[in-house]
Amino acid sequence: MPRQPVRIKSGRPGANSRSKYFLDKDGESVFWQHNSQLLVGRKSNMPTMNITPFFSHLQCRECGRQYPKDAIHVCEFDFGPLEAAYDYAAVAKAISRSKIEARPKSMWRYRELLPIDGEPQVGKQTGFTPLVRAHRLAERLGVKELYIKNDAVNFPSLSFKDRVVSVALTRAKELGMDTVACASTGNLANAVAAHAASAGLRSFVLIPSNLEASKVVNSLVYATNVIGIDGPYDQVNRLCSEVAGKYGWGFVNVNLRPYYAEGSKTMGFEIVEQLGWKLPRHTVVCMASGSLLTKIHKAYGEAAKVGLAINTPYSIYGAQAAGCSPISTAIKNNTETVRPVPNPQTIAKSLSIGTPADGYYAIRAMKQTGGTAEDCTDDEIIEGIKLLAQTEGIFAETAGGVTVACAKKMIESGAIPRDESIVLCITGYGLKTQEAIAGHVGQPALIKPNLRAFESLLEQPAPSSI
Repeated sequence: MPRQPVRIKSGRPGANSRSKYFLDKDGESVFWQHNSQLLVGRKSNMPTMNITPFFSHLQCRECGRQYPKDAIHVCEFDFGPLEAAYDYAAVAKAISRSKIEARPKSMWRYRELLPIDGEPQVGKQTGFTPLVRAHRLAERLGVKELYIKNDAVNFPSLSFKDRVVSVALTRAKELGMDTVACASTGNLANAVAAHAASAGLRSFVLIPSNLEASKVVNSLVYATNVIGIDGPYDQVNRLCSEVAGKYGWGFVNVNLRPYYAEGSKTMGFEIVEQLGWKLPRHTVVCMASGSLLTKIHKAYGEAAKVGLAINTPYSIYGAQAAGCSPISTAIKNNTETVRPVPNPQTIAKSLSIGTPADGYYAIRAMKQTGGTAEDCTDDEIIEGIKLLAQTEGIFAETAGGVTVACAKKMIESGAIPRDESIVLCITGYGLKTQEAIAGHVGQPALIKPNLRAFESLLEQPAPSSI
């Protein structure tokens, strides 16, 4: 007879559908009760639900219905997005600050709060990027305590997308997939191509045809299948949904999205740990789909829930480019209705998602925490890139310029207080979007190869900084 179950949860909802799982005393034999039928097998063959005591199931963010841990992303009842759910009591018993600190310095040190069943298989060196105390930038902005979370040096593709892809591809391998793909504005394509190559997976990346040349090359070098689409990102994404449905491939931001999105939480967990297991008072995050902001919000809450941090007040703020600002516009108009931007016009192409999938949830996260959102022009983006580079030696891509520029505006307006801790999340490396600033940083001086020419150059006025 089976012993008391380690977990009892309903299976995927449907007409008269009820599933429960029981482990025998050997810890391996599984009794699976589906409706009135009792099935017996090995743990390795049981349905993809409740294999581990931590990541338990997928759950609709709207109605709360539970689903098995498969390659699905939308609730069949209300079309709400699915999200990974955890047994926080079990997680709290299994981890502690000291246990985490003793682990390798990667994003996987928080694996109990990530949606995988076994050990990490992809991106084992990804994450744990620097949290830089930004004294010089703080002085320029007139604030007391400022930090830069620098994912511009994330491994291997130099953006925060390495985090989400590491989780998505690990889960893809657990589900037995051999082909992975994505719709991308650039950074995600680079990350999927790089991680798929290291994992031995076939990959396809679909991108708008007008992406920065450096981002296209940064995907092609991995011998992935790069497909340019004559249309904006939203049209690329719709095509990917159709391809995923027909071919059953693992599209990281479509049918694998519940797993993929959770990888962003690791940026939040790292911030908390690097601040001495404290929540920052204010965090500024750039927004494309809005997912990163919502997951940093979730990470702060989970860190407190499982006892890694004290649940102190915090506020999260969003940053967008003015040429594609559906979320910040909704915030400014005091509405939760996000109106699509059909034809984004901004140099921040990585943020050019006119119909943000998580826009509503990003707005809700900002409102719940007392945050707000701002947007900035292309000129302000360029100035933000230069300001960060010239004060802290960090070269950010255009999305980082958006974060710095919008933070500056919110500090100046009083939306972010000057005397409390502030974290700016920088999500990608500047060489990926160098075309955006190539004409705005001057030219190298040219002299003859002799000391007299050099000394003459020194007598000239130094170029001004911003």
